[in-house]
Amino acid sequence: MRLIIADDHALFRDSLRSLLTARGFEVVGEAADGRQAVELAKRLSPDVVLMDLSMPELDGLAATRLLSAECPQVKVVVLTASSDDADLFEAIKSGAEGYLLKNLESDKFFALLEGVAKGEPALTPALARKLLKELAQPSKSPKNEDPDALTARETEVLELMVQGVTSNRSLARKLGVSENTVKFHVRNILDKLHVHNRAQVVSYALRHGIVDPTQE
Repeated sequence: MRLIIADDHALFRDSLRSLLTARGFEVVGEAADGRQAVELAKRLSPDVVLMDLSMPELDGLAATRLLSAECPQVKVVVLTASSDDADLFEAIKSGAEGYLLKNLESDKFFALLEGVAKGEPALTPALARKLLKELAQPSKSPKNEDPDALTARETEVLELMVQGVTSNRSLARKLGVSENTVKFHVRNILDKLHVHNRAQVVSYALRHGIVDPTQE
């Protein structure tokens, strides 16, 4: 199996590469942020990208969505310290083939990783149960009539824009992400709502009641 490691901690990448190599995996590239991960995956066509979530330039969720759309043959397995249910659900919705926590024992980690090559999802039983429970919930009607429903993060960006926070720098500061990540989310919002600029998207959101303009 050919892999790319995407993580902004060099020491973690070095340790993981050594472990993977010792188990017979081929590490064909390393990325320190999501944008590098996407570029490397396009160029090297690995079997799997091991994707951290919290990275500069482009976070792991945004990078996963890009890879899912542009390189569907490349499987993404999130490898993160975040046990947050929202991150798990969003990662799977974004196209990830698995979600593994960094505190996993190595034998379990490798067993799940090897299963990905057979088309199996890389999920521990506990995380799989969380996903099944979430999927069993009654689906909520989207706030807008557009078939392309906004993600939770995109809705958060849109709410800030409606409140008057419209520059990339201000949005990035409010959300704690990079300006490039903000640009990616805004582009997705414009595409999904079929509008051409930020003024139009705010007007559309208010007209259709997608967000609450009084929410702080």
